Amino acid sequence: MMKKNMIFSLLMIWAVCTGGAVYAQTVTGVITDASGALPGVSVVEKGTSNGTVSDFNGEYSIEVSGSDAVLVYSYVGYQTFEVAVNGRNSIDVTLKEDIAELDELVVVGYKSQKESTITGAISSVDVGKLESRRVSEVTQALQGQVAGVNITQSTGAPGDEIEVRIRGNGTIGNNNPLYIIDGIPSREISFLNPTDIQSMTVLKDAAAASIYGSRAAGGVIVIKTKEGKQGGQFKVDYYGGIQKVINLPTMLNTDQYMQTVEQAWNNAGYDGTNPYTEDIGRSDFGDVDYLDELFELGRTHNVNVSASGGNEKTNYMISGGYFSQDGTVVYGNDKFRKLNLRTNISSQVLDRIKVGANVQVSYNTQDRISSKGDAPGIIRHAFLRPPNIPVFKDPSDPTYSEEDPFTDLPFYKGPDSYESSKYEYSQNPIALAYFTDDKTSTFKTFGNVFAEYDVLKDKSLRFKTNFGADLNFFHSKAFNRNFGDDDGNGAAIDQGLGRQNRPSSLSEARGQDFTITWNNSLHFDKEFDQHSISALLGTEFIMNESANLSASRLRYDFTDPNFRYIDFGGTDRDLWNGGLAEEWALFSYFASATYVYDDRYMLTANLRADASSRFAEENKWGYFPSLSAGWMITEEEFMQDTDWLSELKLRGSWGQLGNQEIPNYAYLTLYRRDADRYLISRYGNPDLKWETTTQTNVGIDFGLLKNRIYGSADYFKKNTSDILLPISLPQFVGDVSPTYLNAGEVENSGFEFALSYRNFDNPLKFEISANMATLKNEVQSLHSNLPYINGRVTRTQAGHPLNAYYGFVQEGIYQNQAEVDQHLSGTANPPQQPGDIKFKDLDGNGIINDNDRDFIGDPNPKLTYGMNLNLNYKAFDFSMLFQGVEDVDRYNDLKKIIDYDTRPFNYSDRVLDAWDGEGSTNTIPRVSFSDNGSSKVSDIFVEDASYLRLKNVELGYSLDADKLSGLGNIRFYVSGQNLLTFTDYSGLDPESTDLIDMGTYPQSLTVLFGVNARF
Repeated sequence: MMKKNMIFSLLMIWAVCTGGAVYAQTVTGVITDASGALPGVSVVEKGTSNGTVSDFNGEYSIEVSGSDAVLVYSYVGYQTFEVAVNGRNSIDVTLKEDIAELDELVVVGYKSQKESTITGAISSVDVGKLESRRVSEVTQALQGQVAGVNITQSTGAPGDEIEVRIRGNGTIGNNNPLYIIDGIPSREISFLNPTDIQSMTVLKDAAAASIYGSRAAGGVIVIKTKEGKQGGQFKVDYYGGIQKVINLPTMLNTDQYMQTVEQAWNNAGYDGTNPYTEDIGRSDFGDVDYLDELFELGRTHNVNVSASGGNEKTNYMISGGYFSQDGTVVYGNDKFRKLNLRTNISSQVLDRIKVGANVQVSYNTQDRISSKGDAPGIIRHAFLRPPNIPVFKDPSDPTYSEEDPFTDLPFYKGPDSYESSKYEYSQNPIALAYFTDDKTSTFKTFGNVFAEYDVLKDKSLRFKTNFGADLNFFHSKAFNRNFGDDDGNGAAIDQGLGRQNRPSSLSEARGQDFTITWNNSLHFDKEFDQHSISALLGTEFIMNESANLSASRLRYDFTDPNFRYIDFGGTDRDLWNGGLAEEWALFSYFASATYVYDDRYMLTANLRADASSRFAEENKWGYFPSLSAGWMITEEEFMQDTDWLSELKLRGSWGQLGNQEIPNYAYLTLYRRDADRYLISRYGNPDLKWETTTQTNVGIDFGLLKNRIYGSADYFKKNTSDILLPISLPQFVGDVSPTYLNAGEVENSGFEFALSYRNFDNPLKFEISANMATLKNEVQSLHSNLPYINGRVTRTQAGHPLNAYYGFVQEGIYQNQAEVDQHLSGTANPPQQPGDIKFKDLDGNGIINDNDRDFIGDPNPKLTYGMNLNLNYKAFDFSMLFQGVEDVDRYNDLKKIIDYDTRPFNYSDRVLDAWDGEGSTNTIPRVSFSDNGSSKVSDIFVEDASYLRLKNVELGYSLDADKLSGLGNIRFYVSGQNLLTFTDYSGLDPESTDLIDMGTYPQSLTVLFGVNARF
């Protein structure tokens, strides 16, 4: 009996083994399209995670579980194809191009919608094109990709903010868009990893964005992150490279500088001996190019790893990324680090129930540096510092120390005696870079869980609940170490300390911000005969709580990093601390309905009602409706014989959006305590209500030659009314903060165009796309008690753009005294001299005063554009992106300082062409230590900041999978960023977002090398 059982067991083992050999088999083949081999096609055994991809010869090989297996072939832009194996070992497949690709589902307003039925102004971003942009933030990758979306990097410093404007600045307050990430709203997306993005949709007009009503006045960007797909895949992406600052202006060397300041002294008319004449040729002078000393090569590294898979019911994806960038300023105190972890899972647990979760965790740290010319102004002082002052002291200098070897006050002559009065009006930028210690860190958890239930068996009615959380912890810490030379000033307790950061201090802040979002929606989608109805009804609740603690302390005896904590500072009188907590909430109802008849006529209506805690009870509700319609002309019977025209659709829309971006409790009166009294610190306004943006849009979409040529054109008008405006009260009211009122109206209008052409019929496959947008920005009105709003160099006034530059207008240089006397006929004893700036006398009274100021520039770009080129030939691929703006002005304050100032700063070589006698020039005034007219805000410093930039170039090569011992695909590439810039702007970077360019940390030319591996 035992022997029989043993024989039976052996037979069973043999049957299992041979059965596997019989039913498991390898299938090979070649995948092609109309023009030949098709690489990168996904081949998956249906119902399993078993899969592979075709190589660059279109060949594939896969081991399937049995002879009855079914293979699924899929590739972007082509129709998915299924083939039953039926025992075959070789299966060749020809895929057909999916002409209906442009009719793909687009994620909009809590739902997805066929692109052909969309009637609002929506731009679906080609995420594939974004993959060649090697950047740390998603918004950077969008630059130049969408008409009407202007994205600018405020500075080139690692980790600095990115500005996004959709159809221009529409309000005096917050103009940032709203981001919707997997159904959860957010005000920023810097924490996202660009490689985790599956789709992006920009909702530009009110008809598209009004479903998000509140906070949508700046436009909406809807983002869906990647999900796992049937079959398994493991990806590793890495790139690294260097950055270099280029196109820096040429500054004067020591010989040129001494000759210039000598002339400036003489032109100022001072009495006595010129001290600079005596100093020419001194042996203790240096000859320093401070820009060259300040900037070095920066470095970037980025690695991303992801694993995904799934079957017909459950899909998952796990990804992680690490990005590091060391900036281009010496001593490495301008670093940025970002770590991302993300997991995504969804499962069809029952036929009518689907659940899922998305969780993202990010942690970033930034070493901050004064990147905008702000104090202490590291970049700015690199221009100001005279070249004759050495970077480092001579070790024989009695003030030299190893801890602080940098030259501060120049040319020591004895105790408390320096020659600083002639050269010292600046700080040593290299020392500033060395002693900078300013760090911030942010930990964020962002995610959501959702459940969907098909109420009806035909799945036409679906309920979805989505709960999201956004939790942030931040920490900032800045230690200002005392350094420099003793100038004899400062408090008695600080005598003997250096003049910089006197005394040492530490500032530290910690806080948290927590937002929860819960939305519930009921979706109805039904098609019958020639009719299609899609409807949505829902509610949303958003609550935010934030709190922070901060403290600072002076006088640190020990400056070692181990002692840079609050407890190691001075006495209690040197300590300051504070803390605050705030909260706000929104509750909303929303509804949407779309009706489509015979794929020809479309009508969509939206309505959202928002209640905000930032307004008083009687004004807390805002209502934001929209209506849009479309006509697909090519579906009409009279167009059926027009083969060359693939698609022609007309669109029109009207709608309203809301804005509540004001401080919390702005409608309430605030008090402060002063000894035993309570004083008003801000008057509240219980009548405060929602700011509203009303927008109309007319557009056309068209496709030619089976949509190989595809384009769109839109005209929009965007009017923002009841602007939430802070208005200062008269001084006699008391020392109070501005009160918020609903006042003012701003109008934006413009055209947007997009056009693309693709050809995949030949071995050389290519796609060309371009977009362009115009913009006119104008203030229609302000408050009756506020005719204009003045900034340092700007004025906002009805009839002109927001923040228009305002000042005097140059009409030349005074060439002789007679010209001075004639032009300033109404001025007694005019101080102006030949060689000074001649300003227009707009009122003709012979006096130059404030009445002669005028509007002299517009910081709002009137034209933005982008151009993309993508090529594929066999194993090679190439992409290129140009991006630019036209007709935009920037106030170049750095130019004012280094070319026109009356202090002994260094100068650019442009000053060598300054006025030095009658007829020499009519544009650049004489150099002088007395006012030559440059102290006035004028159009001299308002420059055309238009530019065209070769933003990105990438060349890649993919290895044949057969040569990789079964690996899916490996691609090597080299990428360049900011390779060329064409501009007349004389500042460091025309892309700067600040109204006043005080010396912006410039963007760098970047060269990267990378590899993508797919397994």
